[in-house]
Amino acid sequence: MAEDKKPIIQVKNLYKVYKVGNTKVNALNGLDFTIYKGEFCAIVGPSGSGKSTLLNMMAGLEKPSRGQIVIAGNHIEKLSEGKLVSFRKKHVGFIFQSYNLLQTMNAVENVALPLSFRGISKKVRIEKAKKYIKLVGLEKQMKHMAYEMSGGQQQRIGIARALAVDPKIIFADEPTGNLDSKTTKEILGLMQRIVKEQNQTLIMVTHDNYIAQFADRQFHIVDGKIFKIEEKHHDDTKEETVDE
Repeated sequence: MAEDKKPIIQVKNLYKVYKVGNTKVNALNGLDFTIYKGEFCAIVGPSGSGKSTLLNMMAGLEKPSRGQIVIAGNHIEKLSEGKLVSFRKKHVGFIFQSYNLLQTMNAVENVALPLSFRGISKKVRIEKAKKYIKLVGLEKQMKHMAYEMSGGQQQRIGIARALAVDPKIIFADEPTGNLDSKTTKEILGLMQRIVKEQNQTLIMVTHDNYIAQFADRQFHIVDGKIFKIEEKHHDDTKEETVDE
């Protein structure tokens, strides 16, 4: 992987310490890893393991206590809040567990919405929205309001919306948490296909080992440390245990 792939995220010696009253809680405890362009990675661990904190750090939503996060050559831990907002708008797409669609907008309007914040003309916004709605297989639902769609359809629209901003990285936080098992498999299969066909980088947080298996690599995190990285090679899985 490392030889022919370009690093897109490099995390170095990453710590996050929270103060809870007089107690210090180490949410992240010295993480080091690299994610490459065109990878589908899962950060997997139980509740309280630090996985959501790690996602927030990589997305520039929280600052580390110490350490480095380099995304596409940018040291995001050094950016001001204003520059972080700009960075997220330009480089990051999000897929949410709760879909976060505006219920009174139709599919095209929901997908086009983030583009309106970039000053892109309405004509171009609508064209891009339609292109990505077709990509996620909902050509017939373009005019449907969000509330008229099933959970699986809403999540497909959420994926189309994340893709429409041409992100360098897509972050997905428990993206199938509200879906049944059949729809979950469909959505994960769609995410796999998009990563492959669009050469997109997708990082998914999940507590579910079964869901994590759809990713190219799984970073298993417990108590703020990565204790195992699994890499999928076709049907077999290579496992690497991280030394203390």
